[in-house]
Amino acid sequence: MLTKKDIQHIADLARLDLTEEELDKYGEQLTRILGYIDQLQEVNTDGVEPAAAATGENVWREDEVSEWDEGEVKEAVGEAPETEEGQVKVKRVL
Repeated sequence: MLTKKDIQHIADLARLDLTEEELDKYGEQLTRILGYIDQLQEVNTDGVEPAAAATGENVWREDEVSEWDEGEVKEAVGEAPETEEGQVKVKRVL
């Protein structure tokens, strides 16, 4: 069981300002979640290969470069909310 001090510490790390009622509510919920995780830790996984995807299939594909004709470029750029000199104009990223 997590203490109120533990829950307050987690809330502080997340920069949450919780009321006493919320501390109690979320404390109970987090305790149940951690209990479920403890239950999962008891499952025997010897001989089970780690998987990156639930399907077991590689979802990556090779990059393929394809050239667009002038009409496709014009149509795609035309979909942008703002353009300048035939290119998509976006906000500056610093």
